[in-house]
Amino acid sequence: MKAERFEDIIVWQKSKSFAVAIYKIFENSKDYSFRDQIERAAISVMNNIAEGFERKTNNDFKHFLFIAKGSCGEIRSMLHLAKETDKIDEATFNELHESSLEISKMLSGFIKKL
Repeated sequence: MKAERFEDIIVWQKSKSFAVAIYKIFENSKDYSFRDQIERAAISVMNNIAEGFERKTNNDFKHFLFIAKGSCGEIRSMLHLAKETDKIDEATFNELHESSLEISKMLSGFIKKL
């Protein structure tokens, strides 16, 4: 099945759910700069998938998928910091880290396919 809209792309759907989870987990954080940065990175993943899709060329799409993949790395880096500074517990870290890795792998597969 070929995606007609970016909303049809499974990795976009997963990245949207992931961004919502990030927002909910950090919504009460008083470390506003940290919260802003991790939320922006989460938004970057889903938005870069959408923007790349809308460009309608494989080269442009791949470029934006690479940016989304970089944002996944940024999120994982920040999750390590969040765990070490007790902003999140080990279980939350593991769940978010695993989700980010899954999205990153899906993006890699998508890039190879293009």
